[in-house]
Amino acid sequence: MDKRKSSQDYPQELWNLFDKFVHGEMDRRSFFVSAQKFAIGGITAAALIDSLSPNFALAAEVDKADKRIKIESVTVDSPKGNKTIKGTLVLPVNPKSKTFPVIMVVHENRGLNPYIEDVARRLAVAGYIAFAPDGLTSVGGYPGDEDKGRELFKKVDEEKMTQDFEAAARWLKARPDSNGKLGVVGFCYGGKIANTLAVRMGVDLQAAVPFYGSQPEASDVSKIRASLLIHDASLDERIVKGWPAFEAALKANKVDYSHFTYEGAQHGFHNDTTPRFDPKAAGLAWMRTLEFFKKHFS
Repeated sequence: MDKRKSSQDYPQELWNLFDKFVHGEMDRRSFFVSAQKFAIGGITAAALIDSLSPNFALAAEVDKADKRIKIESVTVDSPKGNKTIKGTLVLPVNPKSKTFPVIMVVHENRGLNPYIEDVARRLAVAGYIAFAPDGLTSVGGYPGDEDKGRELFKKVDEEKMTQDFEAAARWLKARPDSNGKLGVVGFCYGGKIANTLAVRMGVDLQAAVPFYGSQPEASDVSKIRASLLIHDASLDERIVKGWPAFEAALKANKVDYSHFTYEGAQHGFHNDTTPRFDPKAAGLAWMRTLEFFKKHFS
C-alpha cells in the first residue's frame, strides 16, 4: 500500500525551510530547531524530518529486471575533472535497431540515488540509451543516505564535477551505438547542469530539459544552441525569481525554448519518492519531456 504523503500535508513555511536545508543554506541542527514548531499531534521533529525524506521503496516505475532493458555499470574517463566518473548505463533491448538517441540523466545534490536510476530506466523503455553518472564518484559514490550524500557533495570541487558531467555527455554521444543525437535531463542540481552543458557544449548538444534548475548567467545564454524544455514549480521561490532574466536572455538570443510553470507544485515535484511529488504536475512534465525528445530526435 502506498502510504506516501502529499505536499499539501505540510505548511509552505516548512517546505521553504526544507528547501534551504537540502540546498545547504541551513545545517541539520538549525533546520531541526526551526521545524520543532511544526511537530504537533504527537509527532516528533525527528519523525517530521524523516517523513520529508525520500522513501525509495515507494516508487520504482521500471524494475531493474525488466526484459525490455539491459543495465551496465560503466566508468568514463574525465581528464579535466576528477579523472573518472562512474555511472549506470541503461540500454533498450531492441534487435531491430543498432543505434539510438542518447540521453544523460543528471541527479540532484546528493549523488546517483535509486530515483535517478529509475528515471534512466524509464528513458530506456521509451527507446533511448540513458546514462546516469554519479558526481560523487571521486568521494566514493552515492553513500545510500541522502544526508551523507549532501555532505559528500560539498567536498567535490564544483568545476571538476561539471567537467566530469561534460566528459560523460561527450562519451555517451560518441558511443558506437549512439546515433549522434544527444540530450540531457536534470533535476535540481542536475537541472543546473543541463543548463550549463547547453552553454558549454554548443552544437554538440541537441536538447536539454532542466527540471527546476538554476539558470546560467545571462551573458552566457548566447552560447546555447540546444533546444530547451524548462520545467519550474510555482512555489519554488529560489528558482522562480531567476526566470525573468533568463527568459529575457533566451528571447534576446533567439534560443529555441519552451517553459512551463506548474501551479501549486513544489521544488522537486517530479521526485516520486518524497512528499514533494505532485502526480499531476510530474505526469504532465514527463509527457512533455518525452514528446520533446521525440520531436528533436526523430
